[in-house]
Amino acid sequence: MQFMTWINRFTALGPTFSAQVLPTPLPQPSWVCRNFQLSHSLGLHPDWLENPEGLAVFSGNGLWEGMQAQASVYSGHQFGHWAGQLGDGRALCLGEYEGPQGPVEIQLKGAGKTPFSRMGDGRAVLRSSIREYLCSEAMAGLGIPTTRALCITSSPKPVLREELETASIVTRTAPSFIRFGHFEHFANEPAPSGPAHLRQLADFVIQHYFKDENFSTSNPYAELLAHVTSRTAKLIAQWQSVGFCHGVMNTDNMSILGLTLDYGPFQFLDGFNPQHICNHSDHQGRYAYGRQAQVAYWNLFCLGQALLPLIDDQDLAVKALETYKKVFSENWSQCFLAKLGLQVQEDEAAALEDQTLLNDGLEMLAKEQVDFSIFWRKLSHAAAKTDASSLEWQAVADLFIDQSAWVGWRDRYLSRLQSKPSEAAVKKMISINPKYVLRNHLAEAAIQKSKLGDHSEVETLFKLLQAPFDEQMQFDHYANLPPDWAAQIEISCSS
Repeated sequence: MQFMTWINRFTALGPTFSAQVLPTPLPQPSWVCRNFQLSHSLGLHPDWLENPEGLAVFSGNGLWEGMQAQASVYSGHQFGHWAGQLGDGRALCLGEYEGPQGPVEIQLKGAGKTPFSRMGDGRAVLRSSIREYLCSEAMAGLGIPTTRALCITSSPKPVLREELETASIVTRTAPSFIRFGHFEHFANEPAPSGPAHLRQLADFVIQHYFKDENFSTSNPYAELLAHVTSRTAKLIAQWQSVGFCHGVMNTDNMSILGLTLDYGPFQFLDGFNPQHICNHSDHQGRYAYGRQAQVAYWNLFCLGQALLPLIDDQDLAVKALETYKKVFSENWSQCFLAKLGLQVQEDEAAALEDQTLLNDGLEMLAKEQVDFSIFWRKLSHAAAKTDASSLEWQAVADLFIDQSAWVGWRDRYLSRLQSKPSEAAVKKMISINPKYVLRNHLAEAAIQKSKLGDHSEVETLFKLLQAPFDEQMQFDHYANLPPDWAAQIEISCSS
């Protein structure tokens, strides 16, 4: 393992940005899951996930030569309120290296206390580690920008949450884990150190993560805000199109690179309900599915406020932020029209007609809370059939109680497909509308088995979710409607 060159650029920023902390070892560690495919794509040595030395590192029992474990400091708004200083309370970056596709950070989540743990114990539990491991891979399989999980290690060590659970560490990777909250932290520090550190951080991010964007020298900080705004808008549109709900969209959980970050409480929709709240701790419904786009916009304004001392021009900052509405709207329409097998039309009247068809369809789904994933998948099979009485169209009809509403919308849709056909777009629906998503009850079943020492269901789900658009007919039952008990699953911030 000595031949890996660790560059540790964030550490080089200095002790103001992070604290060096040794991981707290897990006693009697064992492997739970290992992502060999990710390891290979990141250019890691194959022995990392095979030998006792790798197990030791990923369970907090040692470091390889050149690694510098560190926890970074950041602040943030949580549930709309300023929370002040936060930081990596249970995460430790082991180091950074240059991979085949660019920089890669390796981070342990659950490796013990840091200076930023506040009242926490710095540990993660098996339950939450499995959820992050599976969901980050599910998002990658869906083509949505995300952090990735390399492995999970576990230990008999008890950890107290709502009940006694098993300690675990999930090792996750990303080009960077820098968040909106990092900028908020230094923007709220007094002069002269705060503004100086804010500029240092912004220059660091531009130099290392946006170097291909050809920023102008006139106001690179306004351009940084514009690029982050665009990436975030595209990410939220993608989330919406697969029915994904992030349960804690605080500013400290928003990636400066536009990645899905921090899988705590999350959910893929079962029945389509824009008001659905996936986080049992979100009592006001701030992060409900239908509010995600507006919350992301609000979070970007917090980032803009933090960067304003560097931009030094309020009009430029507002201009950068205002691009969100257009980028989100265009990407949302593009994503959802593609789910219908349609392409965005240049003619305004035709485009409005398609948008109305889409909106009416979503309203119909919401009225009956039709299963989101199943509807789109069945529609993908039906759209290629011109005969509305075919078995494929009947399978979609069976999802609805109000048949008159369904038939009215179906006939409009079929008429649209036949009047302006796009065979390529219709064929592509199968590769856009997933058959398999990580439903809560599937994750829960895997977790319960793993708690008994059987990790086979985690492995099955993991492989299934890497190819969510493939039929994989032997796993058809994973694409069924959720059982009644699934509605009773409660996922909170401790998840």
